Amino acid sequence: MYAVIEVKSRQMVVREGDVVRIPYHEDMEAGKTLKADRVLLIRTDKKAKIGTPEVSGASVSLEILGHGRDRKVTVVKKKRRKNYRRITGHRQQYTEAVVTEIDAA
Repeated sequence: MYAVIEVKSRQMVVREGDVVRIPYHEDMEAGKTLKADRVLLIRTDKKAKIGTPEVSGASVSLEILGHGRDRKVTVVKKKRRKNYRRITGHRQQYTEAVVTEIDAA
C-alpha cells in the first residue's frame, strides 16, 4: 500500500514506515504528529483511488523526527573577459518525518 501526498506544494510517494524529508516546518518539534490531508492517490493491493484533485476522507500521519540542512549547492556566476566572478552557496532546511499511518477511509 502506498500513497501520493502533497506537503507544502511538494508531492511525494510514501509507504508506512518510510522516512521522508519534507519542506521545513518551523513550528513542529521532534515527537509531534503532522497530518497530511492532501492525498492525491492511494494504491492498495487490489485497487487504486485517484483523487480529483484529492481523495476525500483520506489522510497520512507523519511523526516528526527532527530538522536538518541539506548538502550545499554552489552557485557560480562568471562573465568572460570582464574579471567578474561570484561564488555563493545555499543549504536548504528540511524536516525529517516517518510515515506512521495511511488512512484510506
